[in-house]
Amino acid sequence: MILLFRVRLINPTFERSTVATKRQNPKTTPSFHCKASSFESKTMSHSSAPRMRKCRQTKKEEEEPLGGDMEDLFSEKETENIRLSLLGWYDENQRDLPWRKTRSETEKERRAYEVWVSEIMLQQTRVQTVMEYYKRWMHKWPTIYDLAHASLEEVNEMWAGLGYYRRARFLLEGAKMVVAEKEGFPNKASSLMKVKGIGEYTAGAIASIAFNEVVPVVDGNVIRVLARLKTISANPKDRLTVKNFWKLAAQLVDPSRPGDFNQSLMELGATLCSVSKPSCSSCPISSQCRAYSLFLENGSIPVTEYPTKVVKAKPKLDFCCVCVLEILIQENNRSGGRFVLVKRPEEGLLAGLWEFPSVILDKEASVAARRKAINLYLKEAFHLEPKETCTVVSRKELGEFVHIFTHIRRKIYVELLVVQLAEGGTIDMFKDEAKDTMTWKCVDSDVLSTMGLTSAVRKVYSMVEAHKQDLSVSSNRTAISRKRRIT
Repeated sequence: MILLFRVRLINPTFERSTVATKRQNPKTTPSFHCKASSFESKTMSHSSAPRMRKCRQTKKEEEEPLGGDMEDLFSEKETENIRLSLLGWYDENQRDLPWRKTRSETEKERRAYEVWVSEIMLQQTRVQTVMEYYKRWMHKWPTIYDLAHASLEEVNEMWAGLGYYRRARFLLEGAKMVVAEKEGFPNKASSLMKVKGIGEYTAGAIASIAFNEVVPVVDGNVIRVLARLKTISANPKDRLTVKNFWKLAAQLVDPSRPGDFNQSLMELGATLCSVSKPSCSSCPISSQCRAYSLFLENGSIPVTEYPTKVVKAKPKLDFCCVCVLEILIQENNRSGGRFVLVKRPEEGLLAGLWEFPSVILDKEASVAARRKAINLYLKEAFHLEPKETCTVVSRKELGEFVHIFTHIRRKIYVELLVVQLAEGGTIDMFKDEAKDTMTWKCVDSDVLSTMGLTSAVRKVYSMVEAHKQDLSVSSNRTAISRKRRIT
């Protein structure tokens, strides 16, 4: 999800907390924004000069105190202490994770592939969840060349349950791109960013860990550590603030062990320097942490004040009616039920994944209205009209639940529609279609239960299974009751 923010140039790129700022005289202390600008003027192109002059002009216009007395970057001594302390701590305390295998110099490309897969999986997902997925993935596709020959459907099935399925698609497309170039795995961050699905963070992780390039990484964990080290209270989602986090991270990277240092910084944020319960007393760099120092001076300002919490936009609310369509087919004196699955469009939410037939509604609707919408969809998509082109065996409302996507809160209504086709009967949906252009398919329950389905689709099918189980139990009880009456 991409968030866009409007940036005001008169605001500081980095700010200290309000409490820290009050200790100074705002009339005699220059704003940190202009300090940051002076730093930028050393590292940015001459095209940025007009912007710097604008900053100095707004200083006179703005009377509100804009920052604190913190220096732009870490001092040389701070940098050295942080490197030594973090690497020493990491060597003793790093977690044993499957993607941290040591590889020889001749296996750098394989190491890069392993880092790439793990970093993509770890985005928006907990480490414990990722570990088993990673092991299964590597067992099936141990090298980038193996992955490049996989199909999107195979990848989606392997990914099912991890969420954010666009990551899996980009991983596959990126692998195909690298293999097609026939120049080997890119070994520089700048080259890696040209590969589909690899952004600045992932490129930095691969380049530093696998190829020992001295480049930084900045993710949520790193931002949290840096914000606390420097008591940065500016909006961590702001474009200019993020840019300055990258500058701070770049300064800290250890030139002899860049990959280990980047992992140590992320590891610290993931373990000791957590969001709500940081273990400051065990932190190897607590002596360099300004947020911890501020807390010791004034216990009312907890370390967790940093980074600043950003209020998330409320997710959009929509409604969806799902029809689990089961076709009872009579073929060669044998009957069986198959479920209809529909492939989602190749772009947008859950692109290219399989689901039960469904219709998105713009508001809450009655059972009658939902069935009318589903009937229209089935007619248009499959030329299937209940009571006309097939016999309705049963139609049952199974319930509803709410599923949260990144930016959508979706209320899902579920129904089971069972229809019967006469022997020899057919409908257009059963005509042959090329596999690569197939937008629907029919599968039996055994296949469905083993497919890689999204968590929402799997929850829908669980409701179907529970309903059928209840019917089976009820049928058995009725049969036993009848038997007892007869005897």
